[in-house]
Amino acid sequence: MRRFLPLCFFVLFLAIVSAFIETAFAGPPFLTDDPEPVPFKHWEAYLFSTVDDKHKQTDATGPAFEFNVGALPNLQVHLVIPMAYSSPADGPRAYGLGDIEFGLKYRFIQETDRWPQVGIFPLLEIPTGDDERGLGNGKAWAKLPLWLQKSWGPWTTYGGGGYAINPASEARNYFFGGWLLQRNFGEKLTLGGEIFVQGRSSDDTRSFALFNLGGFFKITPDFHLLFSGGHTFAGGRHTIGYLGLYWTGGLGKGRRIHTGAEK
Repeated sequence: MRRFLPLCFFVLFLAIVSAFIETAFAGPPFLTDDPEPVPFKHWEAYLFSTVDDKHKQTDATGPAFEFNVGALPNLQVHLVIPMAYSSPADGPRAYGLGDIEFGLKYRFIQETDRWPQVGIFPLLEIPTGDDERGLGNGKAWAKLPLWLQKSWGPWTTYGGGGYAINPASEARNYFFGGWLLQRNFGEKLTLGGEIFVQGRSSDDTRSFALFNLGGFFKITPDFHLLFSGGHTFAGGRHTIGYLGLYWTGGLGKGRRIHTGAEK
């Protein structure tokens, strides 16, 4: 089986190459997200920073805070509150509150030995950042993705895609998607790689395809260090990075461990 993993990964990429994704970190520390919600009565929190160095501009967040809680069985409530940084080549730098993200992740198909788990994760981007200073979008917008995940042994693969709806001036609606493959190396370290492609999100941007590598190191079972970095290999130029800390906790059994392969 392991001999065919690179081929499987390439086939999965071809299956979604016509879809596109926004450069917001979705499934920390990766861009691709998964359908697995936080278990009922449990929570997870992230303190993180990101950077996106692109043509004529560098955007970053930090510190940013993400909190997820299992509100009901198979239903997760999601919130991200970021501090944003913008450094355009032809304008002043800016730093302040960015757009707040709110979402609900719902898994409607459970994983079995033969079938993947499947879920939806609609996200609403709330325009709390100052768009005139480059810290926000200016209007509320939404992303509507569908995600799948399958695990076997130390391996986990997940991905999918959806559609983004953005009514802001000069913004564009677009399809998005991505796929990831990761592996556990013992009890402490998990590493993975993903491929992204994204359509034009505004009138002055280009579509692109990106490869990203990253993982997480378990300092304790409930406290992890997360990291990733990537660069585009087609289309518009982007160099991205993520560094964060992760905590999890809750009541009773069934607490989610960040690596999808551990059940």
